[in-house]
Amino acid sequence: MPKFCANLGFMFAEHPFIERFSAAAEAGFRAVEFPYPYDHGVEELVDHLGTHNLEQVLINAPKGNAPGDHGLACDPDRRSEFEDSIGLAIEYANAMGTRRIHVMAGKRPPGTTSDVLYETYLGNMRFAARTLGEHGIKALIEAVNSKVDVPGYFLDRPSDALAILRAAEEPNLYLQFDFYHAQIMEGGLTRLFHDALAVTAHIQIADTPGRNEPGTGEINYAYVFRLIDEAGWNDWVGCEYRPRATTLDGLGWMKPYIRGERLSDVPHQL
Repeated sequence: MPKFCANLGFMFAEHPFIERFSAAAEAGFRAVEFPYPYDHGVEELVDHLGTHNLEQVLINAPKGNAPGDHGLACDPDRRSEFEDSIGLAIEYANAMGTRRIHVMAGKRPPGTTSDVLYETYLGNMRFAARTLGEHGIKALIEAVNSKVDVPGYFLDRPSDALAILRAAEEPNLYLQFDFYHAQIMEGGLTRLFHDALAVTAHIQIADTPGRNEPGTGEINYAYVFRLIDEAGWNDWVGCEYRPRATTLDGLGWMKPYIRGERLSDVPHQL
């Protein structure tokens, strides 16, 4: 049975960010993830995690401060900024007890050849994997779709992400497998997931179109959850979706996976 963590960058958006910790805990979640903690003091985040007995599963490394930034790893002109961003991510992850950091590739800078982008990305991800590994933190890459969410994103296909992992040959470099992005870019989710399972360190879900909760779109999530179970996955599954209405109103999809009880009755199973 999958265990779900709430992505506070997407869920409970009816609350100010810092109040989403208590909202997630009250709904029954025992783990959270969110992409960018850097607008908040790390002590404040640690306090809210502890107060509400929440595990912080995942953060992203900083995405960059320029307009439109979605990561720095593929940009040959920002290597120093990229390396500094990994240091900041480590500071936050260590304080919060987070053992996974997603390092975003970023958009293709204009006028840069594919070969230069590839070599830059590969070199930066080797640096990230080794540096994070020194702190016992897994470095993750993710194929983010370029058709809907981030046009121009450098790493947009799961099959390309697997090729990067093979080329990097870094034992501390893993895949973040997102069924939503994979469906948009390639489909064939069963094959993609099985191909990726050995190097997958985190799973995320949302339905498409719309990036809403499971059951609102074209992905057969009853099948997907069986697929995850049959694969022997016993780690967290991140709910990185935008609820159609309020977050609590949209949690009905989860009931079959918590024995039909209210979320607050079975927090240990989320």
